[in-house]
Amino acid sequence: MKPTRVASNVARVATRSFSALSTPTRALASGNGLLTQQTPKVAFEQRSSYHKNVIDHYENPRNVGSLDKNDPSVGTGIVGAPACGDVMKLQIKVDDNGNIIDAKFKTFGCGSAIASSSLATEWIKGKNTEWANKVKNEHIAKELCLPPVKLHCSMLAHDAIQAALKDYQKKQENKATKQE
Repeated sequence: MKPTRVASNVARVATRSFSALSTPTRALASGNGLLTQQTPKVAFEQRSSYHKNVIDHYENPRNVGSLDKNDPSVGTGIVGAPACGDVMKLQIKVDDNGNIIDAKFKTFGCGSAIASSSLATEWIKGKNTEWANKVKNEHIAKELCLPPVKLHCSMLAHDAIQAALKDYQKKQENKATKQE
């Protein structure tokens, strides 16, 4: 089967797709679309098994992108799930009052992983770091109606938030040490 180009607004976010034989393949989204070997019938069957909230965040991801990791006000969390190969980078930009003024993500993984990343950034943006620290994977999984087999995606989002907060706090401690 010859690969076909499928329009996608998931800029620079990779997704897992399925061929006509339902063999998992990885495909990288580019600015011009997503290169896959996916047939329309299989695409519909796979899509229909996801909850509408997952489909919404997958098809219209919020806050895709990157922030300057060298900026002292930016915390970066990179986490992965070796069992399935999903990798998630989540970044936060925090102001002097401890408020998250921006959040970005890039995820290589399935639709549930992308949706979990998108939802997580949407929730923490505009909140303070204490509030973001209280976001749990159960909250993400419940909002997206993730089935048990996809709970690891919400755990990745939770772990990415925690890693980004930890990185930000470490930068702040280093900044305070240098000023002394």
